Amino acid sequence: MSIALRVTPRGGRDGIDGIEQLSDGRSVLKVRVRAIADGGEANRAVLALLAKSLGVPKASVKLLSGATSRLKQIGVDGDPERLGDTLRQLASAKPKT
Repeated sequence: MSIALRVTPRGGRDGIDGIEQLSDGRSVLKVRVRAIADGGEANRAVLALLAKSLGVPKASVKLLSGATSRLKQIGVDGDPERLGDTLRQLASAKPKT
């Protein structure tokens, strides 16, 4: 399964903030992490957060594109139906403040 993200490094907390509609019409999952965007720290934090949130091993979550961009494409190995259900729940949950 492939997931489009918009990542905010140094976001004050690690969390998923729902779905955002980009100006080009694409929908992305908004993710924020405390880590800084230096040396891949924010990317590693995003992968760890998604693995934990989706209930899959860290090795099942891979960065497909966007290593130096806020817009990223992430690949997740696992049961697509279960991952889709979990992703819908995460996207619709109220962000914690």
